Amino acid sequence: MKKYFFYLVLFPFFVLPQPRTSINIDELWGMKRLGTVDVSPDGKTIAFTLSTFSMDLNKGKTDIFLIDADGENLRPFKDSEKSESEPKFSPDGKKLAYTFENQIWIADLDGSNEKKLSDIYTGASGFKWSADGKKILFVSSVYPDCSTDDCNKNRDEYKENSKVKASLFTELMYRHWNSWRGEKRSHLFILDVESGVHTDMTLLSKFDVPPISLGSSNDYNLSPDVTEVVFTMNTDEFLATSTNNDIFVLNLADVKEGYRTPYRKISVSEGVDHQPVYSPDGKYIAFCSMERPGFEADKLNLILYDRAQGTLKNLTTELDFSVGEFVWSTDSKNIFFNSDKEINKSIFRLEIESGKVDVIFDKGYNSTLRVSPDGAYLYFKHQNSRMPDEIFALNLADLEEKQITNINTARLAKLQMNPVETFWSDGADGTPVESIILKPPFFREGEKYPMIFLIHGGPQGSWSDQFHYRWNMQMFAAPGYVVVAPNPRGSTGYGQKFTDEISQDWAGKVYVDLMNAYDHAIENFPFIDANNTFAAGASYGGYMINWIAGHTDRFNALVSHAGVFNLESMYGTTEELWFPEWEFGGTPWENREMYEKWSPHRYIHNCTTPVLVTHGANDFRVSEEQAFQLFTSLQRLGVESQFLYFPDETHFVAKPQNSRLWWKTIFEWFNKHYKMELP
Repeated sequence: MKKYFFYLVLFPFFVLPQPRTSINIDELWGMKRLGTVDVSPDGKTIAFTLSTFSMDLNKGKTDIFLIDADGENLRPFKDSEKSESEPKFSPDGKKLAYTFENQIWIADLDGSNEKKLSDIYTGASGFKWSADGKKILFVSSVYPDCSTDDCNKNRDEYKENSKVKASLFTELMYRHWNSWRGEKRSHLFILDVESGVHTDMTLLSKFDVPPISLGSSNDYNLSPDVTEVVFTMNTDEFLATSTNNDIFVLNLADVKEGYRTPYRKISVSEGVDHQPVYSPDGKYIAFCSMERPGFEADKLNLILYDRAQGTLKNLTTELDFSVGEFVWSTDSKNIFFNSDKEINKSIFRLEIESGKVDVIFDKGYNSTLRVSPDGAYLYFKHQNSRMPDEIFALNLADLEEKQITNINTARLAKLQMNPVETFWSDGADGTPVESIILKPPFFREGEKYPMIFLIHGGPQGSWSDQFHYRWNMQMFAAPGYVVVAPNPRGSTGYGQKFTDEISQDWAGKVYVDLMNAYDHAIENFPFIDANNTFAAGASYGGYMINWIAGHTDRFNALVSHAGVFNLESMYGTTEELWFPEWEFGGTPWENREMYEKWSPHRYIHNCTTPVLVTHGANDFRVSEEQAFQLFTSLQRLGVESQFLYFPDETHFVAKPQNSRLWWKTIFEWFNKHYKMELP
């Protein structure tokens, strides 16, 4: 014993490792969040953003880092007190452009010799280089009837100085998601890098580029020969009911300062079209397309437009998954894309000539696809329930993967987190339904644990093997809960028919799917304490919590975040009207029976289960009035209830200290209603 003690004193680095702990709010917000990614033209360097958050300051900051493509030599590009974002290598690879203080800048790869490229009063974002490095595309929000910077500046100053702050609305979509839309529209600009002159290519247009909704993160691009621009825009007059985003092209030779550039439409669907991308050889434009107008969750097909022939071809007719983001191979023979596939967001390869589709990476949640310039590697962000995003590389010859960054590895090593598992149960009509089950940290066989039953939003969404910064399954499990998260009817990743079967049936088959999954878990996993089960959900998940409140007493307590309660008043206060009109077969006056049938407020008088209501004031998707109605009903009925109201949050709880309060309140609510076993 004396020898061992002496050994530890002399060689402290041999001290036994510290025990792991479960994740908590400080660890969750202490994780560095990896954002945009770009690969240098020589394939040797990767640029990416990292966002860090301060709980004390209640805000975050974004910085740019560089790392060698083999995972070595991580270094900061800029290390300032302010945020830099959107790193993109210049086409010659000698410099890096980025956005800083709402303008486009460029600097040497060591961060020196910085220079501001754009100088536009309304700011520049979302920029794209031309292949020759002489032009840059970007977007900026301007007054449609203004053709100069001075006009935009004068209009802003007049509004700022006016004693009257009233607005006169003449059309819908006056607010969207979490902001008041106002009079400005997003326009597409082109910047001449040498002269610094910028030109509005959608001058005087009242339409947004990119569209305000149902677009992608890649909705405009320059052709490889720098003669043409392709972009996404919705030109329907009544935007609130339209999903008709279309693809347009314009000739750069037609762009003139002070004149509106002519453009032509190449898409034909009346549904969503977006994400137009030129093939590297310039022969094609590929884009995603939905067939059914008015339905935001229709299957996204991959369409190939032949520029010479002017023809369109659907490349994914036989595929029963929606194409997500995609990227061309360097030889223009393949397209790589991601798509929901059960609990994973997998990566697929599609051969253009044969139409053959293969899954090439089928683990976790994968996004931000980038092909190396030599075509040998696919770089992407990969995450799972135990690891936030890191950059991975996939060798396209042998499909071997390699982790490039280790941003949060040291922090994660301190945490005890179990991997997600899955089980299948019979849903309505015997349809198989998959659920995630997650055991708590330090799980012991033979012991019983309370259960949290999570219901996802959308409703056309899914729970996946993902590290979520708001509805984080590991956080729910951390205090000692088993988490069960089903993917019922309406979920993506199980074929379009499965997704479709929630529309006009919001609490029909899906409710059976959910309750059967709950019952299956109780009956088949003896470590779940059937006397202590709780449920929580947000958005549609909050809707289902509100429905559950009036239809079952299975749970000890419920949490409804941003949940729909009264379908008819929801229609009158939300913004994207195509959504309720599709989901409930028209307007309330056209199909009132449907709205009444599936509205939780008509059944709340049956509620006996304690309910915690949470909502943000700036939520324009599900207006705060839904929470007001729910809480009023619960209180008037004498049902035990609380209302956590955030005057500075949106559809999401996104600020560090608000998040701390949200998690604390939820766990206190569950603890309050935990039933202790009598001796």
